Amino acid sequence: MAFLINGANIKIGPAGSSGLGNLKGIEHCKELGLQAMEVEFTHGVQMGNSTAFEIGKLAVELGIDLSVHAPYFVNLTSLEKAKIEASKKRILTSCERANHLGAKNVIFHAAFYGKENPEAVYSKVKDEILEMMKYIKEKKWNVVLCPETTGKQSQFGTVDELMQLHKETGCGLCVDFAHIYARASGKIDYDEVFKKLMLEKASLKHIQAHFSGIEYGPKGERKHILTKKEFFRPLLDAIISAKANITIINESPDPLRDCVMMKKMVEEKKN
Repeated sequence: MAFLINGANIKIGPAGSSGLGNLKGIEHCKELGLQAMEVEFTHGVQMGNSTAFEIGKLAVELGIDLSVHAPYFVNLTSLEKAKIEASKKRILTSCERANHLGAKNVIFHAAFYGKENPEAVYSKVKDEILEMMKYIKEKKWNVVLCPETTGKQSQFGTVDELMQLHKETGCGLCVDFAHIYARASGKIDYDEVFKKLMLEKASLKHIQAHFSGIEYGPKGERKHILTKKEFFRPLLDAIISAKANITIINESPDPLRDCVMMKKMVEEKKN
């Protein structure tokens, strides 16, 4: 059950099962009082539909919301058409498994700018998203494509780009607040981000999000690190202020530990 605080609706869970396997991971999330878990296909989809169905069945029984992270090897604007097709296949295979898992949101890093200008890259990503959405509709899969805000300046995926994509295609998005922070060399105005996410004409009724500590350099993200309380506190305050309906997936090297820490901080806000 979500944490309800002054109009905000907050769910917390880890990226992956920390080596427990998806079934035990879901059970452990329940034991820890968490409400979500992201199934990681980051290095390839190594799961069949029947296994996905069993995992999804347990998640429903225990009240754990699942999402899926598609493989990292995706670039919808590659100069090589074969790589674009392979990227779409990875995303759509993830969508098929997500449908059997009962995981609505399928998250992926969409593209790189390369030598093209951002407007041209946006147009290409939009076309590929629309084509995949058409295929998903034909297959009657109950999933939503969620390109993610990215942490490197070389990657497509700013908040503005993804909100425009959401507005023009109806796709979802995943807001990685740590990526936004790293991309801007340690700067983030959470209130401004939530204003963009909750614009009246393109408002996200539910925000799928990632968060963790993060190490960055001049070009943006370097790696995820453990999450400190003082790093999470400004985001938590902004969530409550915005009265956001949000699921936060922690991607730190020890996501279960950090999820428990974040959960305790949320509970303290309720008291």
